[in-house]
Amino acid sequence: MKALVMTAVKKLEVENDYQKPEVKPNEVLVHTAWAGICGTDKALYNGLPGSADAVPPIVLGHENSGVVAAVGSEVEDFKVGDRVSVDPNIYCHKCFYCRTSRPELCEHLDAVGVTRDGGFAEYFTAPEEVVYHVPDNVSLEAAAVIEPISCAAHGVDLLETHPYQTALIIGDGFEGQLIAQILKSRGVKEVTLAGTVDEKLENNRKHFGFKTINNIKEPDAIKPDSYDIVVEAVGLPKTQEQAVEAARRGGQVLMFGVGNPDSEFKVNTYKVYQKQLHIQGSFINPYTFEDSVALLQSGDVDPLPLISNVLDFAHVEDFVSGKLGNISKAIVKVAGEDA
Repeated sequence: MKALVMTAVKKLEVENDYQKPEVKPNEVLVHTAWAGICGTDKALYNGLPGSADAVPPIVLGHENSGVVAAVGSEVEDFKVGDRVSVDPNIYCHKCFYCRTSRPELCEHLDAVGVTRDGGFAEYFTAPEEVVYHVPDNVSLEAAAVIEPISCAAHGVDLLETHPYQTALIIGDGFEGQLIAQILKSRGVKEVTLAGTVDEKLENNRKHFGFKTINNIKEPDAIKPDSYDIVVEAVGLPKTQEQAVEAARRGGQVLMFGVGNPDSEFKVNTYKVYQKQLHIQGSFINPYTFEDSVALLQSGDVDPLPLISNVLDFAHVEDFVSGKLGNISKAIVKVAGEDA
């Protein structure tokens, strides 16, 4: 089969005779239709950790959708021809964190497209427990990004939301834009998206009615002590500090952006005390796939207007290496809608 293989750090190669995986008794074989490209893929390509370490040779692609091509002897809920998407994160169910209802912190996390071959190939396997049916009214193109939706949903789940609240999302990347939609779906009164790319901001005003701020052209537009919820979706010290400043008394700050492992940001501890801030991190997507499927099915979240580029295997490296810029969200067409 054809696959895009990370053969070494900063090296992706298209292989036309990569071995097609065999299905274990508890697994599903998926004929890949679409695969999303994530910031985590960029990190893994550059030798940085994702949810876990990726050791070459490995097929990346933890965002995916496709059609079931075969099922193992113990699989009960799926059959050949079913349209599916796969939650990449596979928990051990035995470690301290799994046994205390915090599986996202699993000490033995396995992940499709990170520690085992993923969706940048014509076929991949996954345990039945992480495979989800895609509703008839959801395209496989949209289903390819259920995983990032589920990460955004987990972040929002960590917040206490109310209709009276105002929310600010700092960062107009794909996740920041998804979080804005999910907060709106939760009934938050006003959602403002702050970013740096006018085209993305205009797209969100047009499609979703969000207030927007260009954080470069309008450096003073984000006022201190102004928002009930602030989501930092960039991962830079400057915007992390800005997020804490922007939160009002009793506010919540979600540190969602993935920073460099060596980065630090300054925080005024008196302001955290005086404003009684709740500052929360967010890591991956524990059991939020079902909600994310429902958000797509209902139309409360629509990722398709945010997808700016459709690539083939040959051009994925141009994106993850930084040669292709000004991309809102890129996905790979592996086999198309019908897989």
